[in-house]
Amino acid sequence: MPGTRKLGRASDHRMAMLRAMVTYLLENGKIETTVTRAKEVRSLTEKMITVAKDNSLNAKRQALAFVTKEDVVKKLFDEIAPKYKDVNGGYCRITKTGPRRGDAAEMCIIELVDDKAPVEEKKAKKK
Repeated sequence: MPGTRKLGRASDHRMAMLRAMVTYLLENGKIETTVTRAKEVRSLTEKMITVAKDNSLNAKRQALAFVTKEDVVKKLFDEIAPKYKDVNGGYCRITKTGPRRGDAAEMCIIELVDDKAPVEEKKAKKK
């Protein structure tokens, strides 16, 4: 279940941080952060993309209730969600980059997956 890691923050601070990170990821397509934060952001981002694939008024209201910028919600519904209309999950990729210099926290890059080649290969293998 998303949102179960405490991340060393109070509930409202944690949720605000995760909402901001999801918004930034949807806006820019890539974030460098710690692994535990990235795992939380991945689950919440994938939920938002799945909601946006519906493209109904209720889905837009749900997305606006979570994502902090209206233009990012518009981008989510117009550009990002249609790109993944034939894919069931796996919209984000986490790539570990090594420890951070200051406190040796395990760092990674979380990004939206753009390549459609693996999806086409899977469809070809099934046929």
